[in-house]
Amino acid sequence: MPEFLAAAALVILAVTAVALFRVLRSRVAAERMMAVQLLGTGGAGALLLLGAASGSPATIDVALLLALFAAFACVAFVLDPAEPAGEDSPEEQP
Repeated sequence: MPEFLAAAALVILAVTAVALFRVLRSRVAAERMMAVQLLGTGGAGALLLLGAASGSPATIDVALLLALFAAFACVAFVLDPAEPAGEDSPEEQP
């Protein structure tokens, strides 16, 4: 069973790497933020599988911290102080 979990973790890492390469090629800031979220969820999933395969509780803790940091990065992106609040969006301008 540990071999199956390790193989599943490698598959998740490979798929995450391919998708990450595709998303990072974009110049849109929102898509780059999606890349951070993808790295956080894919990395956390792979680490959780590896932690279950090896029986190491520290790996599971690292996976949960990675998911937490990805969520904080998303909040920091939304609350970016470089963009002033209250500006009209391009869709609302005549």
